[in-house]
Amino acid sequence: MDRTADEKGYCRTGTMAVVSSYSPHFGEEDPLVGAKGSGTIFFTHCNLLCLFCQNYDISHLGEGREVASDRLAKIMLSLQEMGCHNINFVTPSHVVAQILAALPLAIEEGLRVPLVYNTGGYDSVETLKLLDGAIDIYMPDLKFMDGEAAQRYCRARDYPEKAKAAIKEMHRQVGDLIINNQGIAERGLLVRHLVMPGGLAGTREAMRFLAGEISPRTYVNIMGQYHPCGQAFELPPLNRRVSSAEYEEAVDMAREEGIHRLDRREGLRIIQFI
Repeated sequence: MDRTADEKGYCRTGTMAVVSSYSPHFGEEDPLVGAKGSGTIFFTHCNLLCLFCQNYDISHLGEGREVASDRLAKIMLSLQEMGCHNINFVTPSHVVAQILAALPLAIEEGLRVPLVYNTGGYDSVETLKLLDGAIDIYMPDLKFMDGEAAQRYCRARDYPEKAKAAIKEMHRQVGDLIINNQGIAERGLLVRHLVMPGGLAGTREAMRFLAGEISPRTYVNIMGQYHPCGQAFELPPLNRRVSSAEYEEAVDMAREEGIHRLDRREGLRIIQFI
């Protein structure tokens, strides 16, 4: 598949990135949000396509508009001008080339805030190495630790191996999350782990991996907001929400495995532009 010729494959993206929306986002992790929000840019389509995706209309249905490099650069600058503490690239794995093309234009015009790579975790190490020195904060998901579950719900049996290798490379580049005196993240790794009904995410194994093979100081957001979306209504046990007991058990597992830098968020405010 030659994407330079605008051919589109699994991720349905050609030469130009497709953006669904951009906004100061107040529902992200505490060190990203601060007082003025995280400058999120939601890219349309995805290289993973989870059947339960919380942004199903964007990832599966393709809601968004194509943007050229100069437009993407202007979006970054506009978020900085709004006072956002960072530029947060959401689902960027399939548009790394487009981001790298836009960044010099934005930097030349004064972009200076940290850059966040907010990914589902299904990233190649080869691609991540292209970002070494460009990305300040890596924020991958660690969704599944079992290949069978990953195959059934994300059509990616190799997800656990790919995600672990990607997180190791991310940590090699930026290290543990550094938070300044104002409580804002400046550089480092922040991992998201979505608690799934019936323990499908493999929380204990995920936390053991992070504490033992990455760092016991890994900053982790144990997310309890799972609710059925997309095709999840047809896939028990994903056709129900996570119980409070399941969430608290996951937090306990993280602590038992040696992870203690846990994010606790309050409130949700989103303003979107496109």
